[in-house]
Amino acid sequence: MVLFPHSKINLGLNIVRRRPDGYHDLQTVMLPIGWSDILEVVPSSAASSSLTTSGRRIDCPPEKNLVMKAFRAVEDRVGKLPSVDIYLRKIVPDGAGLGGGSADAAAMVKALDGLFSLGLDEDTMCAICAGIGADCPFFIHDRPMLASGTGTSLQPVEIPGIKGMHIVVAKPDVSVTTAMAYANVKPSGREINLTAIVSEPVTEWRNLLKNDFEDSIFPGNPEIEAIKKHFYDTGAVYAAMSGSGSAVFALYENDILSAVTDGPLKKAVIWTGTMD
Repeated sequence: MVLFPHSKINLGLNIVRRRPDGYHDLQTVMLPIGWSDILEVVPSSAASSSLTTSGRRIDCPPEKNLVMKAFRAVEDRVGKLPSVDIYLRKIVPDGAGLGGGSADAAAMVKALDGLFSLGLDEDTMCAICAGIGADCPFFIHDRPMLASGTGTSLQPVEIPGIKGMHIVVAKPDVSVTTAMAYANVKPSGREINLTAIVSEPVTEWRNLLKNDFEDSIFPGNPEIEAIKKHFYDTGAVYAAMSGSGSAVFALYENDILSAVTDGPLKKAVIWTGTMD
């Protein structure tokens, strides 16, 4: 079985408050984009399951990879599974705020459900994924969702103005850890109506949508801020850092060639596409 786990971008990211348990309440709209890894899962005759990776370098042993954690999490729910050989081709960069690892984990849960006819419904798969990472349940739904609370409370949302928009995503040669991002962020202390904002025309978002992580990350990482400025200078109608960074995305109504040919994108990993 072969799957293509989508990455995601965040439309706005409002850090509402720091909770007594050390986590943060937030609001964000997440939506999948076509920048994808490749995950293949096949039955194995070996005594134990294996993970083989290729593409972008992964700096962790196989058992700590989120894909293997997903395999173990499914076993915890349904019991011992037959061995499988897992092949993961990493294309989406890590440390980008695009949820690549979480998408791979969610795809692994879906793959096992299909391969072994486990009969897991969407709610069950989301519950399994919630124990792996905060973003993982979103990738089970794989559609635009409003995330709130610690990011695991999800509600479908419509984004009518985004269909057909051109998108550019650039990941500079710098990574931002989630821990680093949260350590310096300043909560806004207020909730906003993101559902209403994303229903407005995309041309209005620049003055309405903000990623709160930008205020704390840009000063120490000017190359990330420079990419956002470059996108606006080349005609983007909306640009923002995704998640806790370091990738920045931009939405264009027309040609995007000028956005990807020069300036601060020279050393960045770039993906372009069209929003469905």
